[in-house]
Amino acid sequence: MSHNKKHKSSVFTALFEDPVILRELYCALENVSLPPDVPIIINTLKNVLYMGKYNDISFVIDGKLVVLIEHQSTINPNMTLRLLLYIARVLEKIVESKTMYSEKRITIPWPEFFVLYNGIAPFPDDSVLKLSDLFERPQSLGLPEKLKPLLELEVRVININKGSNSEILKRCAKLNEYSIFIEKIREFMREFDNLEESIKEAVKHCHKHGILKKFLEIHGSEVLNMLYTEWNLDDAKQVWYEDGREDGLAEGRIEGRVEEKLIIAKNLLSKGSTPEFVMEITGLSLQEIDGFKN
Repeated sequence: MSHNKKHKSSVFTALFEDPVILRELYCALENVSLPPDVPIIINTLKNVLYMGKYNDISFVIDGKLVVLIEHQSTINPNMTLRLLLYIARVLEKIVESKTMYSEKRITIPWPEFFVLYNGIAPFPDDSVLKLSDLFERPQSLGLPEKLKPLLELEVRVININKGSNSEILKRCAKLNEYSIFIEKIREFMREFDNLEESIKEAVKHCHKHGILKKFLEIHGSEVLNMLYTEWNLDDAKQVWYEDGREDGLAEGRIEGRVEEKLIIAKNLLSKGSTPEFVMEITGLSLQEIDGFKN
């Protein structure tokens, strides 16, 4: 499985873009059984950042359009709005524009949205976020209160951390192994306090114990690079928040004055981020970063 540089997959997407594994995951989430000949059409939007990472998969299966996202940070309250914009773009790919203006009724797949949460902050096993929670209330606009909004989107958030949703993890071996792998990285982080070393030790441990063994054999170096970027990006977000910015990394790249970027660069470098990673996040050149270091 190759991944071009423009679409920087996360470990999650690299693992679950295999149709066989993706089918098993879908069946586990829905608690259904589908025969292996049921086709899966993957239509993930390439080069689209969600929460600063390419960690989404969208696909059509059994007449349903499913958007699936893995989330390691605190659940964002605006996630439903982001998903609304996301699925609109996916539907543009599915439906030809000229067809929409035809007098003949068209059909589109039934939409479903899942977020698999494995962040460190406590979170319920299973919960639902609604787009309508973001709407201004009609009364505040001087309009009569309606029983329900005319537009809604619901996303099911499933906690896949150790100790949560054991039945779902039993039904999908690869999801269970992925959950163990992420947990092992965090365990080694507590031991070594070094991200790169922790990832390497987690890979060794999981390979030795048959956890994601084939996947890690094929994608060993890619996994290290993907995880190092993913987890450093979370650290970068934290640095950005600590500097009083609440949305600067929403699209995975800092915008603003050079002075502000240099402050972020300094903080990231002090936390062990590489100059290449800082360049990707801030948009500064390597020369600027090296000059700042000196």
